[in-house]
Amino acid sequence: MGAITDEVVEAVRACVASIPPGRVMTYGDIADALGLSSPRIPAAIMREDSADLPWHRVILASGRPAPHLRTRQLAALRAEGVLAVDGRIPLREVRWHPSPLPEHPPHNGDVRTPPQRR
Repeated sequence: MGAITDEVVEAVRACVASIPPGRVMTYGDIADALGLSSPRIPAAIMREDSADLPWHRVILASGRPAPHLRTRQLAALRAEGVLAVDGRIPLREVRWHPSPLPEHPPHNGDVRTPPQRR
């Protein structure tokens, strides 16, 4: 993973801010939506810069919350009507697909072409 530009940070923040209450995205969903090369990029940004965002709406691809945030994240999601089943969020029911997608960051070494959705 190369340097993360300010444009990429702002695109990730805008994408997270666009997730409505009662919906979730995974780090991979955010990376795909923005054409980023890895879900680790939004994860790194969220670790450093998400206190003013609905961070609880971003979960792991397994549908599980981050282990160190499990209790807080599940409680925040529950307050929005998102219920976990055996500790997992039912992605088929509450996964958010932004449309139109937030503005893509400029292409650089950390960006790839997003997959075509069917």
